[in-house]
Amino acid sequence: MIKKILVANRGDIAVRIIRTCKELNIKTVAIYSKADSECLHRYLADESICIGPNNISKSYNNIDNIIYLALKLECDAIHPGFGFLSENHEFARKCEENNIIFIGPSKKQMVLMSDKSRARETVISLGIKVVPGSDGVLKNKEEAFEVANKIGYPVIIKASNGGGGKGMRIVYTQDELFSNFDIASSESLASFGSSDLYMEKFIENPRHIEVQVFGDRFSNAIHLGGRDCSMQRKNQKVLEESLSNYLSEEEKNNLYKSAVNIVKGTNYIGAGTIEFIVDKHKNFYFIEMNTRIQVEHPVTEMITGIDLIKLQILIADNKPIPFTQKEIVFKGHAIECRINAEIPEEEFKPCPGEITSLNIPGGFGTRFDTFVYCGYTIPPLYDSMIGKLICWSESREECIKKINRALDEIIIEGVRTNIDFQKSLINSEAFLEDRHYTKFIENEFLGNKQIATTI
Repeated sequence: MIKKILVANRGDIAVRIIRTCKELNIKTVAIYSKADSECLHRYLADESICIGPNNISKSYNNIDNIIYLALKLECDAIHPGFGFLSENHEFARKCEENNIIFIGPSKKQMVLMSDKSRARETVISLGIKVVPGSDGVLKNKEEAFEVANKIGYPVIIKASNGGGGKGMRIVYTQDELFSNFDIASSESLASFGSSDLYMEKFIENPRHIEVQVFGDRFSNAIHLGGRDCSMQRKNQKVLEESLSNYLSEEEKNNLYKSAVNIVKGTNYIGAGTIEFIVDKHKNFYFIEMNTRIQVEHPVTEMITGIDLIKLQILIADNKPIPFTQKEIVFKGHAIECRINAEIPEEEFKPCPGEITSLNIPGGFGTRFDTFVYCGYTIPPLYDSMIGKLICWSESREECIKKINRALDEIIIEGVRTNIDFQKSLINSEAFLEDRHYTKFIENEFLGNKQIATTI
């Protein structure tokens, strides 16, 4: 039985994990950097301890220090949340070596599926379609040149160990290829410790739809529906919704079946997200698997009534998934808006500082996941996201009305935020008519002066 968990993260996900642990009567240990000494998660946990200085590599990404503290404070398990060490297979290995339960997949599964080029090879062997591209990691620029000529431009170069749009470059002509290859390689090395790249055919104006999956040690594999994450800016998700209305029921079921087949085919254990892009003809292609909980997991919780963090912990504690696929019921529609401390008018520049006034929206079907409070000072060191507004209603149309009302209720003073930007986005014609795509914000929304003036 897991009795004590070290939460190896910060911000809203750390708060989220601690809340579920309290409901399960599991003790928690929060770690924090010096810059996060006033962060909410350290006050909610049963114990908290400073992990190191502000530098991420010496604090939240310091594997040896985290393992040492987990052992010293007699923690049974570590929950990595998302970001930081959540997809670091060496961290998973160190946990295994020290008899600490890593709440996530094993090192072997993580190596297989979090490495994008390896994951691609795996799903091809399972008969699942992928976007045409390189067979694996590109050996050099010359091989990249050959692959690009074979599959045709435009192409997209991606970091094998990447995420969040880093180490990613779209190339439209062969004249741009070598310079973009070098940039992507440098970014990948700086961000992920590996310069490995692979290449895919670039699908123009696609939808990004992902499937939440779980597997356990008893050969059970389920999906919890899809999430439409097509509203992005520079490959970073801005808002998400579930279920996707873009696909028909038959198309969705085919997508879900493919996702579950990946879980079964890899004997995957824990929470994962299978990400697909969908072209204008409704053809879907596997692009990657995230071997962790996702930022946008609350929309899935809202339509299923299932606590995904609780399910993660139960599976890590050697328990079977407590329901079958047939018992999962999808009800209504949910939308999540990421609330960031940033200035949209100034190229979305981060806006750290003290929050002098705060009002959190409420009401039926309304949830606000955050770690900030009145008087809290947002440090300039981490991601600018300070909260997630999630609304649920019986239909997409009603959900849009509800999230409009909730956005009107949020008050955050002392720092600038993207609340007005999100409201403009939600009310854009393309979103209301469900015809946006992954580059909609850059290609159309920000270029439309009539819309931009409302930001």
